[in-house]
Amino acid sequence: MRLHRNLCFAVIDGLTLIFNEGKYADKVIQQLLKRDKRWGSRDRGFVAETTYDIVRWKRLYAEIAEVKEPFDRDNLWRMFAVWATLKGIKLPDWKYFENTPIRRIKGRFDELSQVRKLRESIPDWMDEVGLAELGEANWSKEIAMQNAQADVILRTNTLKTTKENLQNILADAGIETEFIKGYDSALKLTERANVFVTDAFQNGFFEVQDASSQLVADFLDVAPGMKVVDTCAGAGGKTLHIASLMENKGQIVAMDIYESKLKKLKVRARRNGVHNVDLKVIDSTKPIKKLYNKADRVLIDAPCSGLGVLRRNPDAKWKLEPEFLDRIRVTQQEVLQQYSKMVKDGGKLVYATCSVLPSENQNQVEAFLKSEGGADFTLIKDKKIFAHISGFDGFYMALLEKKK
Repeated sequence: MRLHRNLCFAVIDGLTLIFNEGKYADKVIQQLLKRDKRWGSRDRGFVAETTYDIVRWKRLYAEIAEVKEPFDRDNLWRMFAVWATLKGIKLPDWKYFENTPIRRIKGRFDELSQVRKLRESIPDWMDEVGLAELGEANWSKEIAMQNAQADVILRTNTLKTTKENLQNILADAGIETEFIKGYDSALKLTERANVFVTDAFQNGFFEVQDASSQLVADFLDVAPGMKVVDTCAGAGGKTLHIASLMENKGQIVAMDIYESKLKKLKVRARRNGVHNVDLKVIDSTKPIKKLYNKADRVLIDAPCSGLGVLRRNPDAKWKLEPEFLDRIRVTQQEVLQQYSKMVKDGGKLVYATCSVLPSENQNQVEAFLKSEGGADFTLIKDKKIFAHISGFDGFYMALLEKKK
């Protein structure tokens, strides 16, 4: 591979914003990709993947390059040189790469790779939490998988097409996909591609949604005609899936504390041909109390650490703090206690997170069931999904039923 100066400069500019100004990597990369209209898909792919790669391995590369935060541009070029050397890319004769110690970089990599928190490039506290909650073998495998690039998975919108038809439509557009056994609506891209520019996407034939995330709506056991509440709907990936399973019949109340996210859901619903969703901003306790004992099904896709989806959000490793984990566990129990009151007698509730930590998952469900608020609920089943076993995002989901 030959390095091009303008592409490398874009990466360095992006890293400056992400590491030194705390900007979100996905937003930064979106902006970088608009920098030069002459860039082709390979150029844009280089900028995005290289930026994500260096964000993912920040701690390891900084240790090898012997630089410390905040990183100035010379520091970032040294980290870039580490990335290129470990990828086997020949460094061009640029001033930024003068005196790069290639043999020392490889030696330092071999040496530091003996220590998990350096090998997997994670903060000390995260390694300690993962080890304490999952044990040595499970945590080592899981955090290693969280550093692998995630596949692009599509969820077929069955309100508009079938999985087989969608596969053929995408093939005609030059995008090859394959079925995934055990995932009814999923298609996996065999090679990465920009699916958002396709007519199939514009026509609402699919959404991009990880295979593990697609299991949540199925777990909720919905049927046409039900009243379903998605309490932490966000931009609505699971809401839209629920709507397709309900065949647009019945009512879905999509709730969130952020109105901006619900506005995105409104746009997506229109594209998907979904018209049985009511949007409710949680700006007080009133919208929740109005739904007490009214819902056949309630989904609590709870706020969490996101430790099951780090491969999609590698910069989250550096933004997360142990204090956040303590706060989010309190929030998780609060939403379970509060939102469970919307389930009517005989109805069902799913509690889900994109975390792999028991303290955010089964421990929360157990605490709820032992509490006064959970006394009328029974655990029907739960599912723990590890990335290193499934190949997809780490997730947890529990199905609870309220007594009649």
